[in-house]
Amino acid sequence: MSASSPKITAYLKTYCGWSHEIRTVLGRYALEFTEKDILKNPAFRWEMEQKSGQSISPCVIIDGAVLSGIGGEDLEGYLVGKGIVEKGIVRNASEQAAITSDISHEDHSYPLVEG
Repeated sequence: MSASSPKITAYLKTYCGWSHEIRTVLGRYALEFTEKDILKNPAFRWEMEQKSGQSISPCVIIDGAVLSGIGGEDLEGYLVGKGIVEKGIVRNASEQAAITSDISHEDHSYPLVEG
């Protein structure tokens, strides 16, 4: 894993299979992220469109890199490719629980789903 945690913002929809995949991958690796639900808060959709240039979601921004219309498998591939995580290496339950409780959700709270 990289020495410092990346800054991750995920523009997701409340009930969307792809959004669920994104939450699952980020939860599996216990990565801290800010979730912005574009259905519950239209300002987040506008913000996503301004940053990505597209209206496609999910959209995940990792340290400034915009990943638009991405699914869980592609997100995991990106994270592994950039050395942010090691494929299959997940944090233990106590580390994950501690990080899960610190996740910043600007619009609402979702528990992280263990993979």
